[in-house]
Amino acid sequence: MTDSPLRRDVLKAGGILAGGMLLSGIAGGQSARADAPAAGSSPVVQAPAGALRGTVEGGLTVFKGVPYAAPPVGALRWQPAQPYPGWSGVRDAVAFGPSAPQLYREGGDQVLGTHGSPPFDEDCLTLNVWTPGADDARRPVMVWIHGGGFISGSGSLPNYSGETFARNGDLVVVTINYRLGPLGYLYFGEDGAGGNFWLTDQLAALRWVRENIAAFGGDPDQVTVAGQSGGAFSVASLAGARSKGRPLFKRAILESPPLGLQIPTRAESLQRTQTYLDILGAKDVTELRALDWSKLIGATVGMFGRTAQWGYWSTPFLPVLDGVTLTRNPADLLVDGAGGDMDVLLGWTREEANFAFALNGSYTAATKDQVLARARDSFGSRAAAAYTAYEEARPGARPVDVLMDLITDDLFRMPALALAERRAGRGRPAWTYQFDLPTPAHEGQLGAAHCLELPFVFNNFDKWTQAPFLAGLNPRIRDGLSATMHQSWISFIRTGDPNHHPMPAWAPYDRSTRTTMSLDSVTGAVSDIAGYWSRLRASATR
Repeated sequence: MTDSPLRRDVLKAGGILAGGMLLSGIAGGQSARADAPAAGSSPVVQAPAGALRGTVEGGLTVFKGVPYAAPPVGALRWQPAQPYPGWSGVRDAVAFGPSAPQLYREGGDQVLGTHGSPPFDEDCLTLNVWTPGADDARRPVMVWIHGGGFISGSGSLPNYSGETFARNGDLVVVTINYRLGPLGYLYFGEDGAGGNFWLTDQLAALRWVRENIAAFGGDPDQVTVAGQSGGAFSVASLAGARSKGRPLFKRAILESPPLGLQIPTRAESLQRTQTYLDILGAKDVTELRALDWSKLIGATVGMFGRTAQWGYWSTPFLPVLDGVTLTRNPADLLVDGAGGDMDVLLGWTREEANFAFALNGSYTAATKDQVLARARDSFGSRAAAAYTAYEEARPGARPVDVLMDLITDDLFRMPALALAERRAGRGRPAWTYQFDLPTPAHEGQLGAAHCLELPFVFNNFDKWTQAPFLAGLNPRIRDGLSATMHQSWISFIRTGDPNHHPMPAWAPYDRSTRTTMSLDSVTGAVSDIAGYWSRLRASATR
């Protein structure tokens, strides 16, 4: 890697060389209990929801495919999540449930590979639990909500296995499935009813955790909800949610939340639903309910074609400000009220948009005029000045590079910084980071792209062998940075503070220093890491 003023500043501040100091595993981590269950046993837990039989894997007790809400099929398709009717006797929880229906292509793409694999089924509202022991230890709990552009992903992906967090942090880890694509995000506005069926699913899962997790060795009052991309958007949307007057979670981790999304109103969402109906030749929701889910998911391809805009991240299905399940922008929920009092860990990758645009021929051939036209949406009459500033910030930048930086700022970095600023103003600062380590894959064109931080957070590169964007990473640097990040996430889940020895001190983001942790081959705290971008935005939008 080449040197830079930022990297030199980090070194002066006492940064950690990822390849040098943290290669011996997790520094300062909690270990699993010595009396872990024996492999091959079939532990049974008596939870309020019912008796469950799990498995033992690697010294952890694991419960898979546990239903947390009624199957959203038949008359319950496009209805809020309903309580699961329960079961008699002991239910086997030894195999993952089906993933939510979604588009699937064997082999996946050239960046992430696959992100959700068969089997798929509408009867998908299940969760999975990893625990060091189904006892009364009352361990902190991490609930992971996968991302995937609101159309893909699964809580049963090996990438998101709770194994590393449960073992290295002595945590109870829960991953969930929820409705995706048209089944989770279409809005019909029937008789004033709400939408956001995906959100009702996630709320049902969190209520299940509050009511049942103590039986799995977890503490219902020490829950952290974490997610990435669309999952991070979900975390914000859930902030402040309560059950029987008590908060459903205490801490929030938001990795690359797309808080710059323009969330449709009810009228705008109804227009999008009409587009979907037209693609399928259906008259109304009644006719849609008569169709097989595979046909409903197949229409996603048509929605991409009808809703895509040049220079914008394609999102054929979106949440809706329905006034029932979601009344405000999710970022607001982390500033005011109960959500404003949560501990928050918040960050982004340096080149988020490269994930979607850097390898796309229709964008790599973009002209300056095309990018200027897109920049006018963000900067108006100052578009040319903004273009020049972006160009100067990246020597040798092509028009597509300017575009990718602009999209990264619009959708991820600037809205996240705005949230950090607002929380700092209330005296409840967030801990912020920027993931800066670029991948050498695809001749370095991806940089530090969207999703790249995920295997570092989970510290489980052996589960990501299908992901092309990890090719060529230096194992020494990779493993050192992963150990640092994984332990920071564990520390935050356990205490609300990501600091741990021997990483450099990580101060929360306030308005005097604007400290952000730069996560790179050299890890260290940087003051006002995005100051240039903030000044650019301020001057260009005046």
